[in-house]
Amino acid sequence: MKSHQIDVRIYYEDTDVGGVVYYANYLRYLERARTEWLRAAGFELTDIQRDMKAVFVVRRIEVDYHSPALLGNIITVTCEPKTVGFSKLVINQRITRRSDRDSHTDELLLTAEVTLAFIAADLSKPIPMPAALRGAML
Repeated sequence: MKSHQIDVRIYYEDTDVGGVVYYANYLRYLERARTEWLRAAGFELTDIQRDMKAVFVVRRIEVDYHSPALLGNIITVTCEPKTVGFSKLVINQRITRRSDRDSHTDELLLTAEVTLAFIAADLSKPIPMPAALRGAML
């Protein structure tokens, strides 16, 4: 599976008193998009934990904030795998919004590179991803 995207509406609970999205909330949107990306590939996180006895954990994240999302915006969050290793996954993610209602151009709000480790569910060590899971990400 190549890239995936979801839309997220910005609610009051996401923002500060000025209507600007709090910086840490972007990490939630990135996480949500990665979860939906795996779901679209046929893998539920709960099933991975139960059946494969494994979990994905964020090992590293590099984020650049370009422009703020605002109360009422609908943003698009994308996931695109960069590297799929045996127990390491690097995903490029972006958050954009339409520049205006009549435009088909997107305004870049955030870029991120997220490194995930596939580890044993007991958090003891990295383990190899099953071939079916790796294959669904490519």
